[in-house]
Amino acid sequence: MKSTYYIICFFLLIPLFPLMAQDISLYQQFNGRYDYTAIGNTMNTEENGVAGPCSILTSSSADLNLNTDQNVVAAYLYWAGSGNGDLDITLNGIPVTSERNFNDALDATRVFFAAFADVTDIVVNEGDGTYTISDFDLTTTILPYCSTGTNFGGWAITIIYQDDSLPLNQLNVYDGLQSVPDSLSITLDNLNVLDNEDAKIGFVAWEGDRSLAVNEQLTINGNVISNFPLNPANNAFNGTNSFTGATDLYNMDIDVYNIQDNISIGDTSATIALTSGQDYVMINNIITVLNSQLPDATISINSRNVNCGAYNVELFYSVNNFNSTDVLPANTPIAFYYNGNFIAASQTINDIAINASETNSIIINLPEGIDPNVNIVAIVDDVGTMNGIVTETNENNNSTFTDIQLLLIPEKTILPDLIGCNEGFQTATYDLFDALQTVNYIEEDITFYNSLDDLEIESSPILIPSSYNNIPNPETIYVRLASPPCYEIFQFDLTIENCPPRIPQGFSPNDDSFNDWFNIQGLYNIFEAHELQIYNRYGELIFVGNDANPWFGEINKGLNNMGSKVPVGTYFYILNLNDPNYEPYMGWVYVNY
Repeated sequence: MKSTYYIICFFLLIPLFPLMAQDISLYQQFNGRYDYTAIGNTMNTEENGVAGPCSILTSSSADLNLNTDQNVVAAYLYWAGSGNGDLDITLNGIPVTSERNFNDALDATRVFFAAFADVTDIVVNEGDGTYTISDFDLTTTILPYCSTGTNFGGWAITIIYQDDSLPLNQLNVYDGLQSVPDSLSITLDNLNVLDNEDAKIGFVAWEGDRSLAVNEQLTINGNVISNFPLNPANNAFNGTNSFTGATDLYNMDIDVYNIQDNISIGDTSATIALTSGQDYVMINNIITVLNSQLPDATISINSRNVNCGAYNVELFYSVNNFNSTDVLPANTPIAFYYNGNFIAASQTINDIAINASETNSIIINLPEGIDPNVNIVAIVDDVGTMNGIVTETNENNNSTFTDIQLLLIPEKTILPDLIGCNEGFQTATYDLFDALQTVNYIEEDITFYNSLDDLEIESSPILIPSSYNNIPNPETIYVRLASPPCYEIFQFDLTIENCPPRIPQGFSPNDDSFNDWFNIQGLYNIFEAHELQIYNRYGELIFVGNDANPWFGEINKGLNNMGSKVPVGTYFYILNLNDPNYEPYMGWVYVNY
């Protein structure tokens, strides 16, 4: 299982002085019915050496011949030579620029380079035929190297192809630039050996000399490997191409070895060791082809939902089984981490076929009060301890991550109370928009609610906010103002006060159901403790009323005419509201019939 949960990145290696070799490491992996071949050629006219010519070609060619069922899926061009490098060349007349550079040094004066370019598109378009590297010019570079026999240049194209007649294989491409003498050990990881039948390993190497075979030995897992007579056990790197049988690739090698009896079922790594007592060899590319039937679980986060004010996130993700040679089983665990801590778990639902995916979602509840900038890591084939239960072709590509910004709501803004006139029984009519005089808003972006819970879920809004009657007194109103990507919250209270009553100057108690009583607006059921006194023009008290006894023009005080209606005329009143905020009202009212 993976030891870290971040995606492995391959960084460009920039040449600095002193130049240092770059360790061989996994560059690309192919799982399926894949195999490979390689072509290439030297730029040397003969094997280098102190007695040889100090000259070098600027172009050379090699032929590619694939079967009709072999479909190219990748083609990687490597070129190398003495000096700091010619990084711009042409392939069949097409300009090619190095995408990754490698460097090594024998000493301070003898430095070497290797370069890489993905030329898949070129090889797919060109197909079988002759491939020519040109404009590869080291002619002004090699002179200081000739006296020590280290002048060289060459190129190789590794071609990975798919063929339905092949078994299910795992093909790993490793590269870097590491050198020997006196000894070199390279560990190849990310292997999964289920069946070692027809297992093989291949190399692209530079500067090997056929004439130098001093203590030169190549081993894998401690076992000496050879390919006699092309690559004898004591002279593995000797200017040959195992695919074509060529023996004139001066100072470079394209070799492949059968390692069926040198690697074991269950192995996850292999150790390559090279010793040389004199020959200076640089390993640039290693390819392993092993029979394999394993899934390869990867995970991608497709989208997410973040709700305003919420500390939970809904993630929509896909579990993939793309670079695989077997089905990914159902119930493969998935773990989610926040800030390095396990926070949620899920699992696949169905078996996922080769080159297929499964999409699902999960709601992750985060701790309240955290920093709104959140990093969530998702790891497939992880039981929550960064350990898995499924053996895969690649154990280091199970994770992905996403950066999320929570949409936290700012604190509520408290607005001044909205005061309404008591219309009776402690109710009033309000235009709720009147409370927003200090808020910059568009009416369509405003919604009013009776509770904060309703506001958060946008449920049961106040439908007619311009004419709203309070329910309790006082009552709190909540305002949601759309403010993308989220919203703002305002809050204010509805309060009630007893407003000055409006006293008419006449009425007609003739029982015509129109203006039949002394209807003082804003008095009854509002100033419930009031007292109304009515006097005739002689100053005699003829009526006393209260909240339960309004004046219909009848006499209820004095010795005469009790219960009778008053005659037409002007009468005087004293209205005592019994409210500390108001003085008694005094005035006149005209009664007519």
